[in-house]
Amino acid sequence: MSTPSAPRRALWGAAGSLSLLLALGFQPAKPKASPVKAAGLGKETCYQCHDQIQTMKEGSKHAKLACTVCHDELGKHVDSSGDVKPVTKLDPAICGSCHKDQYQSFFKVNLEGGARKEKGNPTGRSPMQDKLLAGHGFTFEHNEPRGHAFMVIDQFVVDRFQGGRFQFKNGWKGITEVGRTWDVLVDKGPQFKLPETAMAANPTCMQCKTSDHILAWRFMGDKDAKARWDRTSSPVDVAKATHNPVGCIQCHDPHGTRPRIVRDALIQAIGREGDKNIFARNGKTDLKVVDFRDGFRKIGLMEKTDSRMMCAQCHVEYACNAGFQWSDNKKVGYDDQRTNHFPLKNAKQLLEHYKKVDFYDFRHAITGARLIKMQHPEAEAFAGSVHDKAGIQCHQCHMPKQKGKDGKIFSTHGVIRPLADVKASCLGCHPKDGVDAKKYEIETIRNYVKGKMRKSEFWIGRLIDTYVVARRAGVAEDVLAKAREKHEEAHVLWEFWTAENSDGFHNPELARETLTGAIKAAKDGVDLLNQAIDAKGAAPAVAAK
Repeated sequence: MSTPSAPRRALWGAAGSLSLLLALGFQPAKPKASPVKAAGLGKETCYQCHDQIQTMKEGSKHAKLACTVCHDELGKHVDSSGDVKPVTKLDPAICGSCHKDQYQSFFKVNLEGGARKEKGNPTGRSPMQDKLLAGHGFTFEHNEPRGHAFMVIDQFVVDRFQGGRFQFKNGWKGITEVGRTWDVLVDKGPQFKLPETAMAANPTCMQCKTSDHILAWRFMGDKDAKARWDRTSSPVDVAKATHNPVGCIQCHDPHGTRPRIVRDALIQAIGREGDKNIFARNGKTDLKVVDFRDGFRKIGLMEKTDSRMMCAQCHVEYACNAGFQWSDNKKVGYDDQRTNHFPLKNAKQLLEHYKKVDFYDFRHAITGARLIKMQHPEAEAFAGSVHDKAGIQCHQCHMPKQKGKDGKIFSTHGVIRPLADVKASCLGCHPKDGVDAKKYEIETIRNYVKGKMRKSEFWIGRLIDTYVVARRAGVAEDVLAKAREKHEEAHVLWEFWTAENSDGFHNPELARETLTGAIKAAKDGVDLLNQAIDAKGAAPAVAAK
């Protein structure tokens, strides 16, 4: 893209990144007149510096919308030659003033979803989580996800986030409240700390929970004088400046109305993998990367909606915490770009990938194995599945079409679980299947995969127990090291599915292959240790048979 001419650089330097949201695209009711309008200045004045925006906006559905729809104080910005930055309005309610059905469905509370449903309990997705993740902050509280409208609120109140400092203003009744973060939550202060909580949190993780910082965060979160936040910023400071959940602008370009992605590590990963990335079809990826302010910000624009990429801005495995180097165990801090990294690899490939980039998250508290803490790899799980090969995208199952009060058809933005509406999510492609039959099929797959998850947990747990016996028996370090390697292998193949939220339905074939691989790796480790224990003449642990 072109760079502004010399006379325009003052304005460009101060407002280039803010121009990403000029004309967010949704006319609110009776917008107030701005100084720009009062002075007779319109979007043409903005275009004198922001020619990229002009190229994107003109000819789009939002071409007629004034910049004042989403920016205040443009007059001061122009009069100061860019020294005064315009105020960019990031509240998704601006979009909702035109797109009412989408907005209302986004903020609708799913009362069947189950808030604060802990994964690490007997009825959760990972009953043995505390043992298998021993030493990691997720053992304090790790919940099933609920609606996108709660992404920020739920992150801030979880027990592993800043010692329980942030709580609901109205106690447990706050669980059904939606709206701006600090209308719902209260900060109890830096001295407040609840028992059995952790101080985990980082700015990188927050970037997929909210769109509020899109203009104040340099690409990849590197330090920059023009960026308010970076990977090393105070999590509390970033949290207190976060008011909205992830918004419309995360997936919809406000200027050209084209589908897009803005998550920096995803853009980097797709570029790194080229047309071999998991979203490519027939060797091509529909993504044009647009660079703003010499790399300060980048966005990826699509010609057609590809919700696989749009959802992958959050629904992926990624490294966002400080960790350690595989090669020498040296600490990797937030100043390192590896703490904002998307592998875009599935469970079979992840261990080797992280060894290649020389990073792991933490050591297991009992075995000392170097473990990867998985996030939520729905995109990688889905890649290569039957549905993916058939050309299906995330929105077709999770955002089915509905009829609004005005009779118009729209895509629900509540992002439902298909089981909640099998008719809308599944029968459009499977018209011969009834609702009950389709539910039965889905539950069959999930039951099978959950069975393999439980068996994986059992044998990884047995490996941990046998390791303790072997160490007490004086088994040689080289044997213990080989057992730790088996633990590392089994862990990745298992936890990928604990972190992934479909119980294997997104790709049952991959789930079967990798979970049985986890069981075998754990059993091999148990046998290895038992043989060494037997050689020492000690009482053997239970054999892996």
